[in-house]
Amino acid sequence: MLKIGLTGGIGSGKSTVAKVFEVLGIPIYYADDAARRLMNEDEELRQQIIGHFGPSAYRNNQLDRAYIASQVFDNKEKLELMNSLVHPATIRDSENWMARQTTPYAIKEAAIIFESGTQNQYDYIVGVSAPLPLRTLRAMRRDGSTREQVLARMGKQIQEVIKMRLCDFVITNDEQQPVIPQVLKMHNTFMELSADNGK
Repeated sequence: MLKIGLTGGIGSGKSTVAKVFEVLGIPIYYADDAARRLMNEDEELRQQIIGHFGPSAYRNNQLDRAYIASQVFDNKEKLELMNSLVHPATIRDSENWMARQTTPYAIKEAAIIFESGTQNQYDYIVGVSAPLPLRTLRAMRRDGSTREQVLARMGKQIQEVIKMRLCDFVITNDEQQPVIPQVLKMHNTFMELSADNGK
């Protein structure tokens, strides 16, 4: 089975692309959703978060997102600390998930594949690209953020043009070129590569 990474900057529409692969019967591991789940369900991770951020990190047995946000907002050290706790737990969980899949290929959708140094865990990496103004607008609509907040978050990721050069394949999601034909073509490519891999 091929392990595929799916990545892109904020507002690139990688989740939309992932949903098209899902319709084709390909299992998707959504890293952000998994991280949110693990912060509540992974006991070792919970204890680490409480150890560093105090008992106020959880309320009614659930992560207090507002409290954590207040701790890491504009505090680079605390944000990096939080990421250093959550990322390894998510990577472990995704590896276990990948090992259980039985399809010709499976996809992990994650924003920070290159930033986290996990690119070597995949056979191929697909990038989702969109122009900066469109990405900014999408993120503002989705999160109710200001343009400045979105651009600040984008500044913490690798520049889109560099990220796309690092990918093996790129899907353009600019609302000009249809996404579905691009995904279908890539799906056929991965099915062929998987078949060749199995010989």
